[in-house]
Amino acid sequence: MSKALKTGFPQTLLSWHRAHGRQGLPWQGVRDPYAVWVSEIMLQQTQVATILERYPRFMKRFPTVKKLAAAPLDDVLAEWAGLGYYSRARNLHACANQVMTDFAGKFPSDPILLEQLKGIGRSTAGAIAAFAFHERAPILDANVKRILARLFGIEGALQEKATDKQLWNIAQELLPKNPQDMPVYTQALMDFGATWCTSRKPACITGIERCPFEKQCQANLSDQVLQLPRKVVKAKSPEFDCDMLLLRHGDSVLLQKRPEKAIWGSLWSLPESAWRAKTTFSKPPISLPELLAQVLSEEKISTALKRISLDQGPQIKHIFTHRRLWIQVWNASIGQEIIFSSQNTRWVSLRQLGKYGLPQPIKLLLQGLSLVRGPD
Repeated sequence: MSKALKTGFPQTLLSWHRAHGRQGLPWQGVRDPYAVWVSEIMLQQTQVATILERYPRFMKRFPTVKKLAAAPLDDVLAEWAGLGYYSRARNLHACANQVMTDFAGKFPSDPILLEQLKGIGRSTAGAIAAFAFHERAPILDANVKRILARLFGIEGALQEKATDKQLWNIAQELLPKNPQDMPVYTQALMDFGATWCTSRKPACITGIERCPFEKQCQANLSDQVLQLPRKVVKAKSPEFDCDMLLLRHGDSVLLQKRPEKAIWGSLWSLPESAWRAKTTFSKPPISLPELLAQVLSEEKISTALKRISLDQGPQIKHIFTHRRLWIQVWNASIGQEIIFSSQNTRWVSLRQLGKYGLPQPIKLLLQGLSLVRGPD
């Protein structure tokens, strides 16, 4: 590592941030570790524009770690609806309870202790420690990895352990000596990667702005800016089919709570069949008895219910990070409410649907049918 670059990097970055950094974000300048933690978790895998609306709303509903820990998980999932990656919401709730139980309601300042909390990795721990406690702790999110790989010409794939270790070592060595600079420095790193050293249109390529590191950046000097950092080519995402039952009785719809470990874990969704590898041929209409046996396999279905007609509804395509799902919806209505034995299967009034955490495609489906309303 160039000694001149190492010693000059923090101040150059801070100077850049004073002129070009993002300003006015609702979580900027916050010292409350709870608020910092919530913003960091929300910003994982979610665009800033989305969080600008959702973060203040979440903080208003759960203003303290104590309030979040005391809230039912269903309330947290309902507030998280639409943000995706719902394990983040489950981990938020679990982590809040850890903080209350193990740390008397106060987040530790030590990054190593922060890493022991549910859903907090090394980079998130570093961000919380830097923003809330001015600790000299590095971060290494996707933006920072890209900056460092380009700046120092790191050619190893990001998924390789040796490359990851190398980048962490560089991130540690570049930290400013003054702990008071840590909040702005950490924000500057995030901003520089998000707005200037972007993956496809970095400032040095577009020529719109002059990068302060253009004469030191190894990727720029070797004309490899768009080639670094290197990534392992991902295999094509597998595709699956499944059937879902939209069963209505009066002003209620039947929902099932999904297993915690499953995709959309702990959310409420329509009863669904097991996923199967997607086929290229058309699937014939399914019978209600067959569908009921698949989606409510643990329930004893009355003969009367089995005689109800079934109508084919829309097909929904939903793309996950590592797979694609094609959902065939089937509609049915019954005149008499059926009592189900499982607590994870229940009739929910249309007026109450807004209080339930629903997977985004199911929420959009019900909205299209004018079934989802806001909380009373």
